[in-house]
Amino acid sequence: MKACHRHGALLVAGVVAFLGCSSKQDPTAELQKAAVALEKSDASTAPSPATGDGPASVSPSQQLKGAMEDYKAGKMEDAVTRLQLLRSATALSPEQRMALQDSIAAVMAEIYALAEKGDKRAIAAVAQYERMQTGR
Repeated sequence: MKACHRHGALLVAGVVAFLGCSSKQDPTAELQKAAVALEKSDASTAPSPATGDGPASVSPSQQLKGAMEDYKAGKMEDAVTRLQLLRSATALSPEQRMALQDSIAAVMAEIYALAEKGDKRAIAAVAQYERMQTGR
């Protein structure tokens, strides 16, 4: 079982490294592109009745903006958690999903690079990301 987790983590790291090396993306710019794509859906759809004060009552663009604020503030672990929850819990159009995936790839490439340099916040964010990936 441990070997499976290691292989999964290596695969994720390889994909992120490949995406990060193929083109140098600015994580903040990618997050902003995704936010614009998600805002379009917020504006085009009627608000659904909220059934509580949980994350489901927050629009996808607001969730993404929260992740962007966390990332900019250096709260990498919180940003990773928000992005993963947004990716897994929201029905998005193909264009929105691609924009979100691009932003996650850019953020994770930056976080993995910082973790390799020994940044403790980045190391914690990588651990959180891998826990969420293998916890499914």
